[in-house]
Amino acid sequence: MSLRKHVPNTITILNLLCGSIATIFAVQGNLVMAAIFVGLGIFFDFFDGLAARMLNVKSELGLQLDSLADMITSGVVPGIVMFQLFRKSLPRYEATAVDWEAGNDLMEWNFPVLALVGLLVTAASGYRLAKFNIDERQTDSFIGLPTPANALLIISLPLILIFQPQPALVEIILNPWFLVALTLFSCYMLNAEIPLFALKFTTWSFVENKLRYFFLLYCLILVIFVQFAAIPLIILSYVILSMLSNRRRPKVEA
Repeated sequence: MSLRKHVPNTITILNLLCGSIATIFAVQGNLVMAAIFVGLGIFFDFFDGLAARMLNVKSELGLQLDSLADMITSGVVPGIVMFQLFRKSLPRYEATAVDWEAGNDLMEWNFPVLALVGLLVTAASGYRLAKFNIDERQTDSFIGLPTPANALLIISLPLILIFQPQPALVEIILNPWFLVALTLFSCYMLNAEIPLFALKFTTWSFVENKLRYFFLLYCLILVIFVQFAAIPLIILSYVILSMLSNRRRPKVEA
């Protein structure tokens, strides 16, 4: 039996493991380490599909496993990160360590109820991933924002707070109503009927991939000059560029 068919699934499992580790860090409030492992998971998520195409070993098992891994790395973790950002935006609630001997009072809460709104990101991600698996239109492009892109958008916020704590950015990010709006925007974009181009290279031809090459160069320049604050700009640009590209495509008459 050839071992090559197991290569993509092994890479996908590495994504799942990274997401699980990121979940632990996110629950503990260590959002930098959570972001690092989400980034690693997304890296593996990109290369499992590439490996499957190169080795010609696509399978239904791989498709399902990929979505399960994405649900952890790009669904559960961003929801917890958003939850933690809500907690930080309402400072009267102090984070406490996990105490397994405590909790006799089942109605005792050490977080604001509003913070649970952040978990809508997880719910919307799960719905998107389930829909993606049965949507035959999303073979070489996406409809709605992919969960990894959405995850990058959300995990960039604590990185901006920690490494680029400019007063104006901090005030915006830690505004509870901004977080509510961003959560709702995230949930909408994940499942919106908006076609978005995929960064999947079937060939290295510049003519066939000029939009992808242009976008990657644009991303590199932004990251060099704006650092973590570039990530929200990149996601927004991705959506706008996709919409402009869609408008330029010739319409097919019925």
